[in-house]
Amino acid sequence: MRVGPGFVIAVCFVLNMLGRGIGDSYAVFLLPLEREFGWTRSQLTSVYSVYLLVSGFMAPMIGLLFDRAGPRWVYGVGIASIGSGFLLAGSLDELWQFYVLVGAMVGAGTSMTGMVPASALLSRWFRGRLARAIGITFSGSGLGLVTFVPIAQALQDNYGWRYAYQVLGTGFLVLLPVVALVLPWKRIAAGTEPDSRTHGRVTQGDWTVRSAIRTRIYWGMVQAFFFTALGMFSVFIQLVAFLVASGFSTFTAAFAFGVCGMLSAGSVMGSGFLVERFGTLRTVTTAFAGSATGVTLLLLMSRHPSLPLLTAFVLIFGMSLGVRGPIISSMCTRHFAGPRVATIYGTVFATNSIGAALGSLIGGVIHDLTGGYTVVFIFSLCSLALASAPFWTVPALRHFR
Repeated sequence: MRVGPGFVIAVCFVLNMLGRGIGDSYAVFLLPLEREFGWTRSQLTSVYSVYLLVSGFMAPMIGLLFDRAGPRWVYGVGIASIGSGFLLAGSLDELWQFYVLVGAMVGAGTSMTGMVPASALLSRWFRGRLARAIGITFSGSGLGLVTFVPIAQALQDNYGWRYAYQVLGTGFLVLLPVVALVLPWKRIAAGTEPDSRTHGRVTQGDWTVRSAIRTRIYWGMVQAFFFTALGMFSVFIQLVAFLVASGFSTFTAAFAFGVCGMLSAGSVMGSGFLVERFGTLRTVTTAFAGSATGVTLLLLMSRHPSLPLLTAFVLIFGMSLGVRGPIISSMCTRHFAGPRVATIYGTVFATNSIGAALGSLIGGVIHDLTGGYTVVFIFSLCSLALASAPFWTVPALRHFR
């Protein structure tokens, strides 16, 4: 089996797509679980918060495990964890069981198949065009949404939520032998020599987590990652429920959710090109403006729901969704390049998952307290403003190329 840069991107892309697509499909399980068990919205979104918290707190450990044990173990255990969690979830009846299986097991597995190991692998194959490679891989998250969310919704509508969990879990476990035994991980992990086209700032040195956290650029990336996730996930996990409550059908709501993911796949894939063409600051600023506009459209829809507003929201919000992730990931892996880059990146990426977990939980709590979504959307807009600040106040981020 021939292994090259394109093959490595494809492997990282597919595994990220599968992990995030399955994990984030929880959004369409909210309403069926709410109807069957009578749990509050904050209780249900807290399951997703556990999923994200575990994913975040696991990220530094996964980076360390990757540096020591290699990708075969990381990806293999991740696939097994996600598949087992979903398969068993189909027989659950207690909320704490969802915390353990859908929250903890799936969260750990998603982290193991996500961007921490992928970024570490890609940094061994790419130098000057690392941002583009990471952007392509990151776009797998969006493609996973548009693939698995409608599938999960269709399975639920026709056979019930339990069957949907079991089918998705079984399908995932079928992939385990391929991932663990067939893929040439030794060659994939070997990497290649730096490309002769290398350009931009790459600091290959003795960076450690301790030395990295003493830099201003590190904390700027942390702030951007954390508050972006806080703002986006306070809205995103409840998007399907909000659209249904606004009068749209469950299929339309799930389809809109999926199309957001599809559009994000394209925009995220092109984020590296946009940075090369227009620079980091312009690209990131435009993405934040698009996200804020999308949330503002949701505010309008909460009072005047209509298909034109929904269409505008999907287009603007979807094309802005996730653009910042690969840019920050590329910054981190390039700036802190070295033997411990996976561990360092893991600590930065963890703040993204923690922000997402808190955002989804806070969004659910606000909904329960206010009985609506208006305050949720305002909270999201404030968080996005805080997320964009480091790109203007931290010189190393503002002028990064």
